[in-house]
Amino acid sequence: MANKSLFASQRGRTSGKAGARNLAGGKAYTYEDRHKLAQLAATGSIGDTFYQSADLELKAVLETAAAVPDAFLAKTAVYARQKGKMKDLPALLLAVLASRDPVLLAKAFPFVVTDGRMLRNFVQILRSGQTGRKSLGTRPKALVRGWLNAATDYQLLQANIGNDPSLADVIKMVHPKPRDAERAALFAWLIGKPCDVEKLPAQVRDYVAFLENPNGREVPDVPFQMLTHLQLAREDWTMLAERGSWNMVRMNLNTFLRHGVFEGKRFEKAPAVRMVADILKDPKRIRKARAFPYQLLTGFQALSEDMPSEIREAMHEAMEISVANVPAFKGQVVVCPDVSGSMVSPVTGYRKGATTVTRCVDVAALVSAAVLRRNRGATVLPFEVNVRPVKLVARDTILTNAQKLTEQWGGGTNCAAPLAWLNEKRRAPDLVILVSDNQSWAGVQQGRGTGVMREWETLKRRNPDAKLVCIDIAPYGTSQARSRPDILNIGGFSDAVFDQIAAFAKGTMNVDQWVGEIEAIDLT
Repeated sequence: MANKSLFASQRGRTSGKAGARNLAGGKAYTYEDRHKLAQLAATGSIGDTFYQSADLELKAVLETAAAVPDAFLAKTAVYARQKGKMKDLPALLLAVLASRDPVLLAKAFPFVVTDGRMLRNFVQILRSGQTGRKSLGTRPKALVRGWLNAATDYQLLQANIGNDPSLADVIKMVHPKPRDAERAALFAWLIGKPCDVEKLPAQVRDYVAFLENPNGREVPDVPFQMLTHLQLAREDWTMLAERGSWNMVRMNLNTFLRHGVFEGKRFEKAPAVRMVADILKDPKRIRKARAFPYQLLTGFQALSEDMPSEIREAMHEAMEISVANVPAFKGQVVVCPDVSGSMVSPVTGYRKGATTVTRCVDVAALVSAAVLRRNRGATVLPFEVNVRPVKLVARDTILTNAQKLTEQWGGGTNCAAPLAWLNEKRRAPDLVILVSDNQSWAGVQQGRGTGVMREWETLKRRNPDAKLVCIDIAPYGTSQARSRPDILNIGGFSDAVFDQIAAFAKGTMNVDQWVGEIEAIDLT
């Protein structure tokens, strides 16, 4: 008989052996090192999740980072920050790079450390000892000093909000040489040392004067958090809303409500209601804010029951705008959100004092609702152990349909369930999008491959040109489908995944191109 390993059937050759176990105990495939690091960087926030602790996630990231070349490590940090819009993981990868290649660190630093929070994250992680050192070192100190002198006054004031370390701590660590007398006065003020007030930037002088005597003075133009502890009039709060950034307004709607900003003779018609609503649904502001679609969902979920309806409607409109780049796909489209029990985990993990209310299931539902909005004939199959029947109306807003899907939450996980449903119905879709944490354990666990691969092979007999996209939204590091020309595994929950799906569906992105997209980043 001929050699079976050389002359296996097409099905046998393409399914492959699932040689790993996921954290739920089910069969799974492992990513190669570069893909695994990209997936961790695009989904991880170093917090406790449903299946693993923050310590285990950190260990996985560090072990995977050690297995990839320095250049790929640097580019992954840039990708995670620029495209994935992540915070903790890019700073962590940058700190790892500081111990490995100072030249690459200097190239990647300005692409990753784009604000004061990222600067403080980088310093905190570097000094923790988790990446192999407890001091900043010569090159990192020089880079931090450079950022401190190049930052605008407003950026430094924003960076001054937060602790562990505070901006004052960072300044004391690196001893930046001020670029001029004004910056010298500002550095002194930030660390609590005596300074010549007249040499401070105008907005800081205004703030100091306002603290001393707020009566009759206009609220200074400083970061919102520097004012929240003060006794401000309703008119002052209204002014803050009017001149605030899009993100600040989105995050403080309930605060404005509590301070009477939306009050008027007729509650719904208060002038500030229309003003704030216009800010929220302004396309230019939304694009400039680089907002996660899920951040809008978080804001919507947190709205007080007393919030004016015009504000609620503006949030719906803002969501439609924020995912405007969701493509319309050719052929039959099926999107499958995982609504199982493990998807209750906060999308950025459990973190003391900073746990988001948005869960993995909310993100899966949001992706599904966004695809349905642009692809009115799409089929949505929420699943746990089995597919759950749910009626969605494509004309409804994304937030409305996402809410309907999240109400399906609960149960075990069988990622093969929606594919089995399609096979049972003899459906032959052109594109299937699976959104999950990939912790499938229920269903048939026999044979060489996973249930997803077995059901996919069956579906492919009806439509050989069908493509499967698996969006992984949790930092667990395994998949239910092997990457190959008709299967794309990508990670993340930013709107960048929509571009990647579109390119793959059109045939302009191959199975390795997610990693290739990172490899192509120019650090010069």
